[in-house]
Amino acid sequence: MKKRIAIVGLYHESNTFSSIPTLWENFADGHIFRNTEIIERFENAHHEIAGFLQEINNDDVELIPLIVADAIPSGKINKDVVLKLTEELCQAVASALPLDGIYCVAHGAATGEEIRDVDGYWLSEIRALVGNNVSMIASLDPHANVSQKMASATDAMIAYSTNPHLDQKETGGKVAGLMKKILAEGLEIKQELLMFPASLSLEQQETAVEPCLSLYNKVAGLMNNLPVISHSIILGFPYADVEEMGTSLILITERDFDTSQLQQDIVELFESYYEQFVGKRVLIEDVLENDKSLEKPVLLLDMGDNVGAGALGNSSFLFHALEKNNCSSSIIVIYDPMKVDHLKTFSVGSKTELSLNDDTGGNPLKRYVVEILEIRDGEFSESTPRHGGQTSYDMGKVVLARTELGNYIVFTSKRVPPFSSQQLQLFDIDLSQLNWIVAKGVNAPIAAYQNICPNYFKIQTPGESNADATQYHYQYRRRPMIPFESLTSK
Repeated sequence: MKKRIAIVGLYHESNTFSSIPTLWENFADGHIFRNTEIIERFENAHHEIAGFLQEINNDDVELIPLIVADAIPSGKINKDVVLKLTEELCQAVASALPLDGIYCVAHGAATGEEIRDVDGYWLSEIRALVGNNVSMIASLDPHANVSQKMASATDAMIAYSTNPHLDQKETGGKVAGLMKKILAEGLEIKQELLMFPASLSLEQQETAVEPCLSLYNKVAGLMNNLPVISHSIILGFPYADVEEMGTSLILITERDFDTSQLQQDIVELFESYYEQFVGKRVLIEDVLENDKSLEKPVLLLDMGDNVGAGALGNSSFLFHALEKNNCSSSIIVIYDPMKVDHLKTFSVGSKTELSLNDDTGGNPLKRYVVEILEIRDGEFSESTPRHGGQTSYDMGKVVLARTELGNYIVFTSKRVPPFSSQQLQLFDIDLSQLNWIVAKGVNAPIAAYQNICPNYFKIQTPGESNADATQYHYQYRRRPMIPFESLTSK
């Protein structure tokens, strides 16, 4: 008899310090996929669902795609939205019973009003519905804040192992492979969560460089010749004020394996890296001092206005710095639907004066004379694996303008994270001939622009995703925790 495996998901990265509430329309506006829509949306993407579909597909499986909901990172999810989405997830699962397995597509950093551990909540609700005899395996983003409730509700959780996230499709394949071993071969496993009293700063979370590069290699070395099925380093998401905020590790082993010594070795290894959990904070002034010696174009990563971490995406802080220092041939994307509505009334080639008020930096109003170069729809696609795994994007109506200094501004009517260089290649601009490209992110845009920009800098900037997490006022996080407090004892 075929094994019946369902797909469900609720995927959101919630910044509790963001001023953008996450409402029903943020999910409903093209981000809720039901039944065959899931296949149509994801089967050709670079997403974990695509990897799962590819690996799980055989004659012994009846695949039942039910519902997957996601939204662009923003603030806390409205409580009624959490309840409504969870109810629909549970109703969909109930309608598909009996099931042998469920693939749960989660981010791991979803947070709501009152319901702080959203992922723990919806996963637990599904577990309560199906009982303990149905295998539930979740995929996670390593920017998760994993709770014990999430671990208790699932048989296994597997996170991407790269940042920027270029192995999402591979991760979905790992979930499918483990699901088949459990259902077809009777593999018995156990899942254990190691939560460390530390939060790895976002600028230190790039896995191809230190400290993550050697940390990942050393953790993998600890697993050699042991019955470890999977291990996932969870980098953490510091912009969520929840009890589980911080760095952790998910360990999946054969059920009878005693992991006590391995866990001790893992803890000691992470402790040896704590002093590297916060990196050097680079200011834009530091970079501009070396302007003439830098090979162009230079990618400037706006850490404080990181759209992929729930920030607004409307800061002109770095743009002002470039203009102030007479830097030319730069480009920046600014989310400002009101500005788009105003500028699209002008004809291409006309000039107008506009103001940019950088609220995040507390800077006064600044006015620029700009020429309108393009007014168009902002849909674009990405054919190669990039952070996020998506292939299609929509910035809404967009306007491209250029200042008298020759700096470009792309005004958008929808917030879109800078996960793909196609966001800028949409326009009649040769990006390789620019001097500066400003991207509102930290690590994700590196993959998008690595073939264009020989240099990149993660810039400390003000905003709702400021890299210095010690400036935020947490109510629920654990204490003591690095970098907020020193640890008095191991």
